[in-house]
Amino acid sequence: MVNPLEVPPYLLQPLIPSITAGTITCAQALGSEIYVGCSNGELLRYALRPDADPTKLDAYALLSQQSHPSGKQIDELILVPCIARALVLCDRQVHIYTLPSLDLIQNTKPVRNVEVLAVDHNHLQRPAATSLTTRTTSASTNFPAERGKNDAIDLCVIKRSTIAMYSLSEEKLTFSREIPFRPGALRAQRSGRHLCVATADIYSVIDLATAQMFELLPVTQVEGTAGTIKPHIIVISPSEFLLLSWTGGSTLGLFITGEGDPVRGTLEWPAHPVSVCLDFPYLTTLLPNGTIEVHSVETQTIIQVIPAPNFGEGGRPGLVSCLAGYAAPSSERGAKMKKVKVVLVRSETVGLKMDDKKVHEGQNEKMEEVEKEKNADVPSVSI
Repeated sequence: MVNPLEVPPYLLQPLIPSITAGTITCAQALGSEIYVGCSNGELLRYALRPDADPTKLDAYALLSQQSHPSGKQIDELILVPCIARALVLCDRQVHIYTLPSLDLIQNTKPVRNVEVLAVDHNHLQRPAATSLTTRTTSASTNFPAERGKNDAIDLCVIKRSTIAMYSLSEEKLTFSREIPFRPGALRAQRSGRHLCVATADIYSVIDLATAQMFELLPVTQVEGTAGTIKPHIIVISPSEFLLLSWTGGSTLGLFITGEGDPVRGTLEWPAHPVSVCLDFPYLTTLLPNGTIEVHSVETQTIIQVIPAPNFGEGGRPGLVSCLAGYAAPSSERGAKMKKVKVVLVRSETVGLKMDDKKVHEGQNEKMEEVEKEKNADVPSVSI
């Protein structure tokens, strides 16, 4: 049996050496393209391009650069491949862009006064629209494909005291309804009818069908630390969430269903993670010291530990889940396509060898027939 620690599932590979347009605040990738949001409102689009030198790896190159209308920091990028759209959260407003060109949709007004944005995670798992020609691969098999590729997706916009529900298609953004909610939402994840929301002190789950809410778990179990600990909510599977809670000496990760029932086991980290990402069946976490730990969701054991990489002076690393997968340059193709010497044989020689082989095969068949006839003439004798 192979030891899983001897077969690490991940490696670190640089894709874009440096970005000079601004400080990176968020990023997403899809197929052979990477989208980057910056602190100065710049939106960058990179594409994987082959190098002119066939011995060198393909590399990501800047394809386009544009400024957000507000000029403010880009807070979040959410790619929705099934309808070829991107949601951009900036200055508490959600603008809608096209994929892959990243053009702003002009005939749709932005959603304003947004505190937190949560798109139905199940809908983000749908296959990409046929209009997208990028190479995409599924990063998770824990979510079944739902409905058609171009069906509208559902999302929640959490404002100061309400939760507004919308549906978004390629053609339009449609408002559904609102339900009341207490102020202070910091993070949220939606999976089907369940919306899990974190404030500075508590995780809660809301049944969007019945508008009922109940509390699940404290963000921190240490008195006086509320607001200093970053909440983390990860959708594991339909109607299953992972919530992280700081105990003072370590952080616990609990798997909880949309009904509030605990499932699986418990994860533990020596410090409170900076980032948490799911690539089922693996859960990847970035710790404050820069170390990256990879756990198995199914067994809750550590699969791999990646030492802290050198991010340079002032670098603030983070992990991002790219649900539809993306392309990374590989040296394997180049290694397999190196020039090798091949011995060629003249066609006449090949023809002669083939003719000789047929002659020998014919002679063997004739000898077998003669032996059969001889054996048939000999009477069998028993004594």
